[in-house]
Amino acid sequence: MRKNLVAGNWKMNTTYQDGLALVSEITNMVQDEITGSDVEVVICPPFPFLAAIGKQLPENSRFHLGAQNCSQKESGAYTGEVSAKMLQSVGCEYVILGHSERRQYFREDNELLSQKLKAALAAGLKPIFCVGESLETREADETFKFISQQLKEGLFHLSNEEFDQVVVAYEPIWAIGTGKTATSAQAQEVHAYIREQIAQAYDAEAALNTTILYGGSANAQNARELFSQPDVDGGLIGGASLKSRDFTDIIKSF
Repeated sequence: MRKNLVAGNWKMNTTYQDGLALVSEITNMVQDEITGSDVEVVICPPFPFLAAIGKQLPENSRFHLGAQNCSQKESGAYTGEVSAKMLQSVGCEYVILGHSERRQYFREDNELLSQKLKAALAAGLKPIFCVGESLETREADETFKFISQQLKEGLFHLSNEEFDQVVVAYEPIWAIGTGKTATSAQAQEVHAYIREQIAQAYDAEAALNTTILYGGSANAQNARELFSQPDVDGGLIGGASLKSRDFTDIIKSF
Protein backbone atom coordinates (compact mmCIF):
# COMPACT_ATOMS: atom_id res chain seq x y z
CA MET A 1 0.00 0.00 0.00
CA ARG A 2 1.04 3.59 -0.65
CA LYS A 3 2.74 5.13 2.36
CA ASN A 4 4.16 8.42 3.52
CA LEU A 5 7.92 8.10 3.64
CA VAL A 6 10.96 10.29 4.28
CA ALA A 7 14.39 8.91 3.37
CA GLY A 8 17.64 10.53 4.47
CA ASN A 9 20.50 10.11 1.98
CA TRP A 10 23.69 10.96 3.83
CA LYS A 11 25.80 10.54 0.65
CA MET A 12 29.57 10.53 1.39
CA ASN A 13 29.31 12.50 4.62
CA THR A 14 29.98 12.12 8.36
CA THR A 15 32.50 9.97 10.17
CA TYR A 16 31.58 6.79 12.01
CA GLN A 17 31.38 8.59 15.36
CA ASP A 18 29.43 11.54 13.97
CA GLY A 19 27.05 9.20 12.17
CA LEU A 20 26.25 7.30 15.35
CA ALA A 21 25.62 10.56 17.18
CA LEU A 22 23.42 11.89 14.36
CA VAL A 23 21.17 8.84 14.17
CA SER A 24 20.83 8.82 17.95
CA GLU A 25 19.68 12.44 17.89
CA ILE A 26 17.22 11.79 15.07
CA THR A 27 15.62 8.71 16.60
CA ASN A 28 15.27 10.35 20.01
CA MET A 29 13.78 13.54 18.59
CA VAL A 30 11.34 11.70 16.34
CA GLN A 31 10.21 9.39 19.13
CA ASP A 32 9.74 12.34 21.50
CA GLU A 33 7.99 14.68 19.06
CA ILE A 34 6.03 12.58 16.56
CA THR A 35 3.03 10.56 17.63
CA GLY A 36 -0.05 9.47 15.72
CA SER A 37 1.62 9.86 12.31
CA ASP A 38 2.02 6.99 9.88
CA VAL A 39 5.12 8.43 8.18
CA GLU A 40 7.99 5.96 7.81
CA VAL A 41 11.65 6.97 7.95
CA VAL A 42 14.57 5.41 6.06
CA ILE A 43 18.13 6.21 7.10
CA CYS A 44 20.73 5.71 4.32
CA PRO A 45 24.27 6.14 5.69
CA PRO A 46 27.53 5.23 3.91
CA PHE A 47 28.34 1.52 3.57
CA PRO A 48 30.87 1.25 6.46
CA PHE A 49 28.29 2.51 8.99
CA LEU A 50 25.30 0.40 7.98
CA ALA A 51 25.52 -2.43 10.49
CA ALA A 52 26.23 -0.21 13.49
CA ILE A 53 23.56 2.35 12.64
CA GLY A 54 21.05 -0.41 11.94
CA LYS A 55 21.56 -1.65 15.49
CA GLN A 56 20.78 1.84 16.80
CA LEU A 57 17.41 2.05 15.05
CA PRO A 58 14.56 1.18 17.41
CA GLU A 59 13.04 -2.23 16.70
CA ASN A 60 9.45 -2.47 15.49
CA SER A 61 9.34 1.27 14.85
CA ARG A 62 8.87 3.66 11.94
CA PHE A 63 12.63 3.55 11.27
CA HIS A 64 14.22 1.47 8.51
CA LEU A 65 17.78 1.04 7.26
CA GLY A 66 18.69 1.74 3.65
CA ALA A 67 21.80 1.72 1.48
CA GLN A 68 22.81 4.26 -1.16
CA ASN A 69 23.66 1.78 -3.93
CA CYS A 70 24.34 -1.87 -4.68
CA SER A 71 26.03 -3.97 -7.34
CA GLN A 72 24.12 -5.75 -10.06
CA LYS A 73 26.25 -8.83 -9.35
CA GLU A 74 25.35 -11.37 -6.66
CA SER A 75 28.96 -12.21 -5.72
CA GLY A 76 32.39 -12.77 -7.24
CA ALA A 77 35.68 -11.08 -8.07
CA TYR A 78 34.38 -7.51 -8.14
CA THR A 79 36.76 -5.61 -5.91
CA GLY A 80 35.14 -2.70 -4.08
CA GLU A 81 31.57 -3.68 -4.92
CA VAL A 82 28.78 -4.41 -2.43
CA SER A 83 26.02 -6.87 -3.28
CA ALA A 84 22.36 -6.59 -2.42
CA LYS A 85 22.60 -9.82 -0.44
CA MET A 86 25.35 -8.30 1.71
CA LEU A 87 23.15 -5.28 2.41
CA GLN A 88 20.21 -7.48 3.37
CA SER A 89 22.45 -9.49 5.69
CA VAL A 90 23.30 -6.41 7.79
CA GLY A 91 19.67 -5.34 8.15
CA CYS A 92 18.98 -3.13 5.13
CA GLU A 93 15.39 -3.02 3.94
CA TYR A 94 15.80 -0.34 1.26
CA VAL A 95 18.39 0.66 -1.34
CA ILE A 96 18.61 3.84 -3.44
CA LEU A 97 19.15 3.11 -7.13
CA GLY A 98 19.60 5.48 -10.06
CA HIS A 99 20.43 8.60 -8.07
CA SER A 100 21.48 11.36 -10.43
CA GLU A 101 24.96 11.42 -8.93
CA ARG A 102 25.41 7.72 -9.74
CA ARG A 103 24.13 8.35 -13.26
CA GLN A 104 26.38 11.38 -13.76
CA TYR A 105 29.62 10.50 -12.02
CA PHE A 106 29.63 6.73 -12.49
CA ARG A 107 27.89 6.59 -15.88
CA GLU A 108 25.12 4.30 -14.66
CA ASP A 109 22.58 3.95 -17.46
CA ASN A 110 19.06 2.58 -17.54
CA GLU A 111 20.20 -0.87 -18.68
CA LEU A 112 22.59 -1.24 -15.75
CA LEU A 113 19.99 0.08 -13.33
CA SER A 114 17.46 -2.45 -14.56
CA GLN A 115 19.95 -5.17 -13.60
CA LYS A 116 20.53 -3.59 -10.19
CA LEU A 117 16.78 -3.51 -9.60
CA LYS A 118 16.53 -7.22 -10.26
CA ALA A 119 19.44 -7.93 -7.91
CA ALA A 120 17.98 -5.80 -5.13
CA LEU A 121 14.55 -7.38 -5.41
CA ALA A 122 16.01 -10.88 -5.50
CA ALA A 123 17.72 -10.13 -2.17
CA GLY A 124 14.48 -8.90 -0.62
CA LEU A 125 15.34 -5.19 -0.69
CA LYS A 126 12.90 -2.41 -1.58
CA PRO A 127 14.44 -0.14 -4.24
CA ILE A 128 14.02 3.63 -4.14
CA PHE A 129 14.35 4.24 -7.89
CA CYS A 130 15.31 7.78 -8.89
CA VAL A 131 14.36 9.65 -12.04
CA GLY A 132 14.77 13.29 -12.98
CA GLU A 133 15.82 15.77 -15.62
CA SER A 134 18.63 18.28 -16.02
CA LEU A 135 18.09 22.02 -16.37
CA GLU A 136 18.83 21.76 -20.09
CA THR A 137 16.17 19.08 -20.53
CA ARG A 138 13.59 21.12 -18.64
CA GLU A 139 14.35 24.29 -20.58
CA ALA A 140 13.99 22.30 -23.82
CA ASP A 141 10.52 21.28 -22.63
CA GLU A 142 11.48 17.59 -22.74
CA THR A 143 11.01 16.70 -19.06
CA PHE A 144 8.18 14.24 -19.62
CA LYS A 145 9.88 12.56 -22.58
CA PHE A 146 13.10 12.13 -20.61
CA ILE A 147 11.44 10.73 -17.49
CA SER A 148 9.27 8.42 -19.56
CA GLN A 149 12.42 6.93 -21.09
CA GLN A 150 14.02 6.45 -17.68
CA LEU A 151 10.92 4.66 -16.41
CA LYS A 152 10.45 2.44 -19.46
CA GLU A 153 14.09 1.41 -19.84
CA GLY A 154 15.03 1.19 -16.18
CA LEU A 155 11.91 0.19 -14.29
CA PHE A 156 8.95 -1.02 -16.31
CA HIS A 157 10.48 -4.40 -17.16
CA LEU A 158 9.50 -5.58 -13.68
CA SER A 159 6.55 -7.86 -13.06
CA ASN A 160 3.54 -6.50 -11.16
CA GLU A 161 4.65 -8.37 -8.04
CA GLU A 162 8.17 -6.95 -8.28
CA PHE A 163 6.96 -3.43 -8.98
CA ASP A 164 4.83 -3.53 -5.83
CA GLN A 165 8.08 -3.37 -3.82
CA VAL A 166 9.41 -0.22 -5.54
CA VAL A 167 9.38 3.37 -4.33
CA VAL A 168 9.90 6.00 -7.05
CA ALA A 169 11.75 9.25 -6.34
CA TYR A 170 11.54 12.28 -8.62
CA GLU A 171 14.65 14.40 -8.26
CA PRO A 172 15.06 17.28 -10.70
CA ILE A 173 18.82 17.39 -11.17
CA TRP A 174 18.75 21.17 -11.40
CA ALA A 175 17.49 21.31 -7.81
CA ILE A 176 19.97 18.93 -6.15
CA GLY A 177 22.50 20.68 -3.95
CA THR A 178 21.83 23.98 -5.69
CA GLY A 179 19.44 25.49 -3.17
CA LYS A 180 16.83 25.64 -5.92
CA THR A 181 13.65 23.69 -5.39
CA ALA A 182 10.88 22.82 -7.77
CA THR A 183 7.73 24.67 -6.81
CA SER A 184 5.02 22.52 -5.29
CA ALA A 185 3.09 22.87 -8.56
CA GLN A 186 6.10 21.73 -10.62
CA ALA A 187 6.66 18.77 -8.31
CA GLN A 188 2.99 17.79 -8.41
CA GLU A 189 2.89 18.02 -12.20
CA VAL A 190 5.75 15.55 -12.63
CA HIS A 191 4.57 13.25 -9.83
CA ALA A 192 1.13 13.06 -11.46
CA TYR A 193 2.77 12.26 -14.79
CA ILE A 194 4.83 9.47 -13.22
CA ARG A 195 1.68 8.01 -11.69
CA GLU A 196 -0.03 8.13 -15.09
CA GLN A 197 2.89 6.29 -16.65
CA ILE A 198 2.70 3.62 -13.97
CA ALA A 199 -1.02 3.18 -14.64
CA GLN A 200 -0.31 2.70 -18.35
CA ALA A 201 2.55 0.26 -17.76
CA TYR A 202 0.75 -1.74 -15.05
CA ASP A 203 -2.73 -0.74 -13.90
CA ALA A 204 -4.61 1.91 -11.95
CA GLU A 205 -4.24 0.04 -8.67
CA ALA A 206 -0.45 -0.11 -9.02
CA ALA A 207 -0.37 3.62 -9.76
CA LEU A 208 -2.55 4.41 -6.76
CA ASN A 209 -0.45 2.30 -4.41
CA THR A 210 3.02 3.47 -5.50
CA THR A 211 4.84 5.81 -3.14
CA ILE A 212 6.47 8.67 -5.08
CA LEU A 213 8.99 10.87 -3.26
CA TYR A 214 10.31 14.31 -4.14
CA GLY A 215 14.06 14.87 -3.94
CA GLY A 216 15.77 18.15 -4.68
CA SER A 217 16.73 20.62 -1.94
CA ALA A 218 13.67 19.83 0.14
CA ASN A 219 14.02 21.34 3.60
CA ALA A 220 12.13 22.10 6.77
CA GLN A 221 10.76 25.33 5.28
CA ASN A 222 9.25 23.92 2.08
CA ALA A 223 8.48 20.32 3.02
CA ARG A 224 4.96 20.95 4.30
CA GLU A 225 3.84 22.58 1.05
CA LEU A 226 5.53 19.92 -1.08
CA PHE A 227 4.10 17.03 0.92
CA SER A 228 0.60 18.54 0.78
CA GLN A 229 0.41 17.87 -2.96
CA PRO A 230 -1.87 14.91 -3.79
CA ASP A 231 0.79 12.89 -5.62
CA VAL A 232 3.79 13.74 -3.41
CA ASP A 233 4.14 11.05 -0.74
CA GLY A 234 7.31 12.22 0.97
CA GLY A 235 10.90 13.13 0.30
CA LEU A 236 14.35 11.81 -0.52
CA ILE A 237 16.36 14.24 1.58
CA GLY A 238 20.04 15.02 1.09
CA GLY A 239 21.78 17.84 2.99
CA ALA A 240 18.96 18.43 5.46
CA SER A 241 19.15 14.78 6.60
CA LEU A 242 22.57 15.57 8.13
CA LYS A 243 20.98 17.98 10.62
CA SER A 244 18.85 16.26 13.22
CA ARG A 245 16.61 19.29 13.86
CA ASP A 246 15.96 19.92 10.17
CA PHE A 247 15.38 16.28 9.33
CA THR A 248 12.97 15.82 12.23
CA ASP A 249 11.05 18.92 11.21
CA ILE A 250 10.75 17.56 7.67
CA ILE A 251 9.31 14.32 9.05
CA LYS A 252 6.93 16.36 11.18
CA SER A 253 5.69 18.17 8.06
CA PHE A 254 3.13 15.41 7.56
